Amino acid sequence: MSTDKQVVLVTGTRKGIGRHLAEHYAKKGYIVEGCSRGDAGFEVENYHHTNLDVADEKGVKQWVSGITKRHGRIDAVLNNAAIASMNHVLLTPAASANRMLEVNVTGTMLVCRDAAKVMMKRRYGRIINFTTIVAPIALAGEAIYAASKSAVVTFTRILAFELGQWGITCNSFGATPIMTDMIKGVPQAKIDAVVQGLAVKRLGTYEDCSNVCDFFMAKSSDNITGQVLYLGGIT
Repeated sequence: MSTDKQVVLVTGTRKGIGRHLAEHYAKKGYIVEGCSRGDAGFEVENYHHTNLDVADEKGVKQWVSGITKRHGRIDAVLNNAAIASMNHVLLTPAASANRMLEVNVTGTMLVCRDAAKVMMKRRYGRIINFTTIVAPIALAGEAIYAASKSAVVTFTRILAFELGQWGITCNSFGATPIMTDMIKGVPQAKIDAVVQGLAVKRLGTYEDCSNVCDFFMAKSSDNITGQVLYLGGIT
């Protein structure tokens, strides 16, 4: 089976940024295939949900295979799924660190790897991997999370060179703080301090994220690859 509509994969769609992106592209007429570890909790036309842990290699392979059988193509991947745990490194258990690395780094790699194999056949694709501004600003209490997202940036830059010959672009971006469940436990004083360090002194929005994704996903962005874009003036 095949479709003329563009097919977009979005990970971590149950809530927050992932849900916004799933709804955003579904409403624009894309076929959106989303996943998270739990049920979606919402319904929208053109959206199909799969319960999946992106760190599960077998599960990712089955997910991508099913999408390929249903639609015959994958045009874009938005790797949003991630976990974070704010903790001083002296108090961070190995299990917590390993889980963050497994989901944030290995999970991103698995989805990119299997989706890219489908993209190669049509010599076209857009891969966008999500990072975070807490890496370049070296936010205390986020050492392992920031390290995992720094790894995603390096991975994406190298992936851009590995996949460029097939017309696949690979970029990453980090949003400024957005009031999602991921930062719910962060003290307000720390959030305020981060915002005050930005060039644009405000919290991020879901629309900021979809704006960046629209830019990277555009067909005219075929020469933009291997880049990382941090919002709020962070470099």
